[in-house]
Amino acid sequence: MPINIPDSLPAFSALESENIFVMKETRARTQDIRPLRIAILNLMPTKVETEIQLMRLLSNTPLQIDITLTVPSTHESKNTSHEYLSRFYRRFAEIEDENFDGMIITGAPLESKDFAEVDYWDEMCHIMDWCRTHATTSIYICWAALAGLNHLYGIDKHILPAKKSGIYEYRNVMPSEPLMRGLDSVFRIPQSRHAAVSFEDIVRCPRLSIAALGDADDPGIILSDDNEIFITGHLEYDVNTLAYEYQRDLEKGMEPNIPENYFPGDDPSHDPVLSWRSYATLLYSNWLNYYVYQETPYDLSKLDRRPERRSRISPRTVCSWRRVSLRSVSRAGTRPRPRTWRGVCVRRCPGRSPFRPAPMRCALRKR
Repeated sequence: MPINIPDSLPAFSALESENIFVMKETRARTQDIRPLRIAILNLMPTKVETEIQLMRLLSNTPLQIDITLTVPSTHESKNTSHEYLSRFYRRFAEIEDENFDGMIITGAPLESKDFAEVDYWDEMCHIMDWCRTHATTSIYICWAALAGLNHLYGIDKHILPAKKSGIYEYRNVMPSEPLMRGLDSVFRIPQSRHAAVSFEDIVRCPRLSIAALGDADDPGIILSDDNEIFITGHLEYDVNTLAYEYQRDLEKGMEPNIPENYFPGDDPSHDPVLSWRSYATLLYSNWLNYYVYQETPYDLSKLDRRPERRSRISPRTVCSWRRVSLRSVSRAGTRPRPRTWRGVCVRRCPGRSPFRPAPMRCALRKR
């Protein structure tokens, strides 16, 4: 099934030329089906390119998807015309009373700024809180991931000595996690950022789990107990995106480093090689299947995103519930049944990795 986008959106012709099945709004209205509603808060200055990149990844599914493009209400874009935004986008205030099956918040070139210096930071905080009650699941990309981890979990970002730009390998440390299912043990993520979060800070937070870890303990993908996904890089990037950014910075006189592991032989005169698209496609397909389709209610008005209803056990330590259960069990003389999450046992064993679930399999929970 296709993604449903406005008839004259530039992404339509771009995706159609790649033989990707997209459906015009006029045709979608005639179908008797409840499509998934995905909202994209596009903070990138290159809005058209970002639309195409994300819609390409969302199109590889048998599900019909309605895309709602939105921008902050308190910020005026300097790189996209008012006419374009008025035609294809809705201000966040216009969708605030609606519910969505999924939410994607893109990156923005703001890593070097303090969060409080961002002119729409107050609204951004409100949007991140809103996602927890109005969307079944949310993906935060790059700067949005740093912002979400800071606002929702109090984790500070750290400015890097130099921009992290290039294609980097990350280890799939949660292969049984539905989002990571099918990904290789080592896969690649494009990075383009000036800041990072600390591995130690993530590990100390009981409601966060590291799903992908790079060299120097660089978290690439972080999951929360509340169906939030934080991707510190740009899996959605096209093959030439980093090259465009490198050339842009050169023209600004910024003397950027050549993106690592990107140009053959680290020679910018050579065309870069696309080596991450299959990982990106699989991860977004897993998100749509396991996090959106299998979790969202048919009637979105009945969406219930209270954390206590959706939290799963942290893969960090043996949790307090288990200690309490063991004390009560010692009196009853029976063995406690391990808690499960999406069919994978999440009971922790001493000595195991702090971010990998135990491999024990349990019965799938009832839907």
